[in-house]
Amino acid sequence: MSATLENSVVLDESAGVVRILDRRVFPARVEWVDAATPDEVASAIRDMVTQSSGPLYAATAGMGLAALQARGLPLGEARTALGRAGRALATARPTNAHPRDAVARILAAGRDADDTDTLVSITLETAAAVDRDYREASLRLGRATLSLLPESPRILTHCWADAYLFGLVAAAREAGREIEWIATETRPYLQGARLTAHSLRELDQKVTLITDGMAAAALASPRGVGSGPIDAVVTAADRVALDGSVVNKVGTLAHAAAAAAFGIPYYAMVEAPDPSAPTGSDVVIEDRDPREVLEVLGHRTASPLVTDAWYPAFDVTPPRLVTRIATSRGTFAPADVGAHFTTDPDSEAPAPALRRRRSPAEPAPVAATVQPDTVAFRPVTASPDEDPS
Repeated sequence: MSATLENSVVLDESAGVVRILDRRVFPARVEWVDAATPDEVASAIRDMVTQSSGPLYAATAGMGLAALQARGLPLGEARTALGRAGRALATARPTNAHPRDAVARILAAGRDADDTDTLVSITLETAAAVDRDYREASLRLGRATLSLLPESPRILTHCWADAYLFGLVAAAREAGREIEWIATETRPYLQGARLTAHSLRELDQKVTLITDGMAAAALASPRGVGSGPIDAVVTAADRVALDGSVVNKVGTLAHAAAAAAFGIPYYAMVEAPDPSAPTGSDVVIEDRDPREVLEVLGHRTASPLVTDAWYPAFDVTPPRLVTRIATSRGTFAPADVGAHFTTDPDSEAPAPALRRRRSPAEPAPVAATVQPDTVAFRPVTASPDEDPS
């Protein structure tokens, strides 16, 4: 069983184009955008034709396309063309580091090629390897994330986790476990409503859709959503800094803060932290066209009298609101996420004890100690069988 969006970027060598499933109109329409040059691939990334893991797949395919178009050029010109393509693809969206890292690996692989044919061959092989390795890492990441969850968890997720989502679903199936999902709609592109919820249903997962503004109420409710109270908030991360700050779709910070207020863990999923970002403040947050807030899917929803809006595409969740970070090499406390790089990728590190399942009769306590200083919450003494930390 698979989902339509699992293979939504294709390098068509015979046609000489990169075909990208247009996620801006999916699932109402299944349309493909054909990019005939690496610059057009970069424009598709920038214009939100593909999001989340999609820019990585598009970047690898774009570099493959650049290699195909460099055939027959002198070696120096071929290198220049690949370098130019790499810069366009790596910088199309500044917050997500995956295209940057993919391009760097692909360019590095061909550094010692001594003729154009070898450079083209190495570039194509490495681009395919980056794509394959990312998918395999996403499954390992899914297994690590699953180790943090109760046996049959109800989890709230935000936005579109793409390969990480597929990895977690695959890991749960592998273990014979079921996950119940609560998905936020995710304004203004509605990725949660259109991409996440749709893909989960394609995969035969139980999912309940809520609006972004309902998340805190859902987390606070002892009755819960769907079949009961929410056990955890689980999202992907576009970037994780070495201090444990999580950069993800705007709204993640609010959901993490609400989860902390009601004693519910927040887990972030990322293939690996970013060694070039010591703290969250070192990550560039993309400001998108504010007109995107004034409309939904191309239709104006704001009053015609309203002319000003603000749209930071991402926010930064500080480490104090992050319970644990899952990577392709295990799970880590936010302050220790840098240990990912010294952890054996093949090791099976013991996971922390699974959190006690909540019930309507035992709602989670309000945790006063982890909240921002600007908000006051009533402390509640932990029950005898609950770890006060």
